[in-house]
Order: sequence, then C-alpha cells, then structure tokens
Amino acid sequence: MSLGDFFHMGGYGLYVWGSYGMAVLLMTLEVWWLRQRRRTIVRRLGRINRMSAEKGRT
Repeated sequence: MSLGDFFHMGGYGLYVWGSYGMAVLLMTLEVWWLRQRRRTIVRRLGRINRMSAEKGRT
C-alpha cells in the first residue's frame, strides 16, 4: 500500500477527506463562536457590574 493508495482510499478518498475537512472546519468554527460568545457575556457582565456599582454610590 502506497501513500497515494492511502489518500485515494479505493476511490472514496474525496468523500472521506472531504468529511474530515468539514468536521475540522465545523469544530474550528464552534471554538471561534464560543470564544466570541464568552467575550460578549464577559463584557455584558462587566457593564452590569459597573452600573450596579454606580447605583450604590448615589
């Protein structure tokens, strides 16, 4: 078995490697999306915390 045969996978290489590529892409996008979501939540909580601290002063 050569490296070319391994990548060709009996004629199904395009589907197999395409599936792996799509899975990696989706997992990468999910990590990015979760980081963005976390950043948004942290900002909102900081804003709420600042607002409640300002109300406590007055």
